[in-house]
Amino acid sequence: MTRPRHLAEALRRLFPGVALALIVAMAAQFLSDHYGAPVMLMAILLGIAFNFLSEQERTAAGIAFASRVFLRAGVALLGLRVSLDMVREIGWGFVAIIIACVATTILLSILLAGLVGRDRAFGFLTGGSVAICGASAAMAIASILPQRETSERDLAFTVISVTAFSTVAMILYPILASAMGLDEHLTGLFLGGTIHDVAQVVGAGYSVSDETGDIATVVKLIRVTLLAPTVLIGALAMRRHTSGMGKRPPLMPLFVTAFLVLAALNSLHLVPTALIEPASTLSRSLLVTAVAAVGMKTSLGRLVDVGGAAFAMLTVQTVGLACLVLIPLMLGIV
Repeated sequence: MTRPRHLAEALRRLFPGVALALIVAMAAQFLSDHYGAPVMLMAILLGIAFNFLSEQERTAAGIAFASRVFLRAGVALLGLRVSLDMVREIGWGFVAIIIACVATTILLSILLAGLVGRDRAFGFLTGGSVAICGASAAMAIASILPQRETSERDLAFTVISVTAFSTVAMILYPILASAMGLDEHLTGLFLGGTIHDVAQVVGAGYSVSDETGDIATVVKLIRVTLLAPTVLIGALAMRRHTSGMGKRPPLMPLFVTAFLVLAALNSLHLVPTALIEPASTLSRSLLVTAVAAVGMKTSLGRLVDVGGAAFAMLTVQTVGLACLVLIPLMLGIV
């Protein structure tokens, strides 16, 4: 009898904040569906407008819950979108190139962060979001970083900036690929290997051709697969770094374990096809809601404190990744 009572009390405490985050996410999805605006960008910007609600006693707990738990559930369900079949379709050679580009981008970002007066955590956060899958990667990586005074601000800045860069890339990269003489197949490899968010990869790829769109989407999802090992390695590094400094991150975050298990089941074709599309939709909905909640926890005034150096850093990361992927394509290595 005690447990149901506690559960009911928890639901009453969390419901107002969670409901508000869901409403903001639905509004962002409406704007995306009807006006073509990037849904993640709309979610966080609308959320920032309601920042005052995260300080209200009645809604604060639910907003914090949505930003944390919905994120982990959404990332875990991404595992159903990836499988070994994708790797075979693209070829192990280009997959190795993608892995090298992702690792190089993250490592150089960590080094670059020190040069612009930022800590390694900020470099890992922005580098991972650029190299892997934009806002989703930023949210997942942020969940294993040590909590700092600037954690929420840095995450919001990264989500906004990386989504904006991804939207610009969606427009410019197909034009760049055409100007450089890349055929439809190579254009798909380039778009999938460089653009930050999945939605923008799809938009850019299918604006060229169906073949380009299919290839770009598969390459992008291979990059999504790298989120799990990246978060795991990051968690291990954080545990080592925070040794003797209080609570350390878990050795293997539960949502990463769930991601890997679901990806393995999908690779073995043990997941009914009818479940994959609804799970993908649910994953995206959870992530949009989590981003909206992060926005609600972010003060617009504090975003300005991040500074122009951080924005320049993201520019360098984006251009650097594009160059790393283009070089083997232009040299005919693929």
